[in-house]
Amino acid sequence: MPIPAKNTICLWYNGGAEEAARFYADTFPDSSVGAVYRAPADYPSGKQGDVLTVEFTVMGIPCLGLNGGPAFTPNEAFSFQVATSDQAETDHYWHAIVGNGGQESTCGWCKDKWGLSWQITPEVLTRAIADPDPAAAKRAFEAMMEMTKIDISVIEAALRG
Repeated sequence: MPIPAKNTICLWYNGGAEEAARFYADTFPDSSVGAVYRAPADYPSGKQGDVLTVEFTVMGIPCLGLNGGPAFTPNEAFSFQVATSDQAETDHYWHAIVGNGGQESTCGWCKDKWGLSWQITPEVLTRAIADPDPAAAKRAFEAMMEMTKIDISVIEAALRG
């Protein structure tokens, strides 16, 4: 048995941990599915032999998916933030998540079908809202506030004024 990472993000699922881990591994670079552990006995949200936990990595971040049942649900207080280099990459990740049963939100946020939040954030947006010109940063920020998926050309136009 491999030694787990000293610090791992544990994500709570209502039965979909393995499916989610496989989706993330298929969607994002530097992502993989590791060990899948089955429950050695019945537990409140499952039966002996059901998938209990799944070790996986999302873009280099070690995670553990726990099929804990419906008692707790994810919310926006936790999200994965994915930095993208261009519109094609932004569109790719956005459409992968939303198109697989997820839902759009605002300002570059979306949720996957398991309820986890994702920020698909073009690097140009991160630079824009930190622009040394406060008026340019404000225009870019205000443009972002009107978006669901981030449109890089609109952010760049806002920067130019």
